Amino acid sequence: MRMRWSMTLALAAILAVALLVSSVAAADTGNGAISGKHYNLNLIGVEKNDKLPNDANSGARIFVNLVGKSRIYLTLGTTFDVLDADATDGRGEFMLPRPENEYDPDTGDYIGPGKYRVFIRELGKPSDAKAYLKTCVEYWEGGVFYSYCGTGEDIVVLERKKGQSLFDDVTRELTTVVIDGVRYDIFDNELADYLWEYDNYGLKHVQLRFYPTEEPVAA
Repeated sequence: MRMRWSMTLALAAILAVALLVSSVAAADTGNGAISGKHYNLNLIGVEKNDKLPNDANSGARIFVNLVGKSRIYLTLGTTFDVLDADATDGRGEFMLPRPENEYDPDTGDYIGPGKYRVFIRELGKPSDAKAYLKTCVEYWEGGVFYSYCGTGEDIVVLERKKGQSLFDDVTRELTTVVIDGVRYDIFDNELADYLWEYDNYGLKHVQLRFYPTEEPVAA
C-alpha cells in the first residue's frame, strides 16, 4: 500500500510539472496560444456579391459568407491544407490529419488532444459582429440520412471584443462530434462526411492555428 501511494504521489508530481510547462509555453506567446511550429488557417468573411477568383487555393485562407452560413468540408490527409478556398458557394474544403484524441478507456469521456491542438481567435476591429462555428457529421445508414452537429459547449462562439485578441483552445470542439450521447473523433467513420458549419453575423476575420504535438507541420 505504501509503495502504491508513493507511485501515486510521483505521478501527481509529474502531471503537475507537465501542466506547469504547458502554462509557461502558452504564456510565452502572449496571445493565449502555445509556442511552436503551426499551420495558420484564416476564415475571411466576404459579401456574397464580392468577386472571388475561383475555388483553387492560393493561400492558407477560406472565404466564408460575411452574413449567413458556410460549410467547410473536412478531408482526411497527412498534413494541413486548403483544398477549396471558396465556401461562399456552398462548399469549402480543408484537409487535416486524424486527431487521435485521448479518451478515458472506461467511460469514453474526452480527456485531451492527441496528434495536434487547435486554437482560434477573432481579428480586426472590435465590433458587435458575431459568428458561431461547430463540427458536424452526415451519413446514410439503412437508407436513412443522419446529421449531427455540436450543441451547447461544443459550439465555438466568436466575437471581436475590445482589447487584445487572444486565442482559445478549441481542439475538442473542432475535432470531435457527439452522436447519440457518445463523442467520436472526426474521421472515425470514413464513410461519413465531416464538416465545420460557420454561421456568420458580420465577423470579417477569424484565424485558426494547428499545433502538432509530435511531428512539425510546415506553416
